[in-house]
Amino acid sequence: MLTPPRTVVRRDGGLYALERALQRRGFRHVAGADEAGRGACAGPLVAAAAILPEGRRGEIDELADSKLLTPAARERVYDEVVARALAYAVVVIPAEEVDARGLHVCNLAAMRRALASLTTRPEYVLTDGFGVDGLDVPGLAVWKGDRVAACVAAASVLAKVTRDRIMVELDGRFPGYGFAEHKGYITAEHSAALRERGPCREHRFSYVNVAAVSGRDGQPPRARRPAAGAPDPVLPGEVGGRPDEPMERSGAPGGTVGVALGEQPRPPASVGEDVVMEGGVR
Repeated sequence: MLTPPRTVVRRDGGLYALERALQRRGFRHVAGADEAGRGACAGPLVAAAAILPEGRRGEIDELADSKLLTPAARERVYDEVVARALAYAVVVIPAEEVDARGLHVCNLAAMRRALASLTTRPEYVLTDGFGVDGLDVPGLAVWKGDRVAACVAAASVLAKVTRDRIMVELDGRFPGYGFAEHKGYITAEHSAALRERGPCREHRFSYVNVAAVSGRDGQPPRARRPAAGAPDPVLPGEVGGRPDEPMERSGAPGGTVGVALGEQPRPPASVGEDVVMEGGVR
C-alpha cells in the first residue's frame, strides 16, 4: 500500500498557507477556533470559530492575530470576517461559570460549542495552542495558531472584538474599575481599583488576586462568588448609585496575578501576552 506524500507547509508561506495545503488534500472547509479573555480576571471568556471561503474571497486585508491589531483595525477585520465567512459562531462564558467549572474546562467547552454551532460543517479544525477533544473531525493544535492560520486569526478577531464590546458595556454598569480601558486584564489601575472598591460581580473569584481582596481567599471557588441577589458594590455616595456597601475585602492581592486557583500548583505566572497587549505588565 502506497503512503500518501507528506504535506510540507513552510513557515514563510504566509497566513493562508496551512489552510491552502489542507484544501489541496481534500479538506475544503477548514475551521479555526480561538478564545479571548483567558488571562483576564474580570468579564467573560469568549470563544469563536470561523470557516473562511477558498480562494481570493477568503483573503482579508489586515487579517492577523487580533492582539497585533489596533482596535480600529480589529473592527474593520471583524466586519470583513462576518461578511465573508462561510460560517462563524461566538460563544460567551460568564465569569460565574468560569469560577464554577474552572478556566480550562470552560475554555475547551466554549471552543467545542463554537465549532458545533457552525452552520457549515468543518472537515478539519485548527485550534490555537492546544487541542480540543470530542470533535468528530480531524484537527490540529497549532502553536501561535492565530499568527500562522487565517481561520484561527479570524476566530481570534471575532472573539476579541465581541469581548471588548462586552467589557465596554460592563464599564457602564460597574464604573470605577476601568473595564473599558484594560478589558478586565490586570493593570496597575485595575489592581488599585480592586483594593479600593473590592471586586464586583463580573470579577472571577477563583483567581488569586480577586480572592485576596474579596476576603474569601480561604474558601473554595464556588463559595467565593457573592450569593445570588447580593448587591453590586458602588462607591459610597456615588451619584446615581444604590446605597449598597462594597463587598467585604481584606489585604492586598497576592503575588500571583490572573491565575485561576483551580489550576494550581504552578509557579507564579507572568501576565499573558494578551494582557501585555492591553497595557498590562509582564
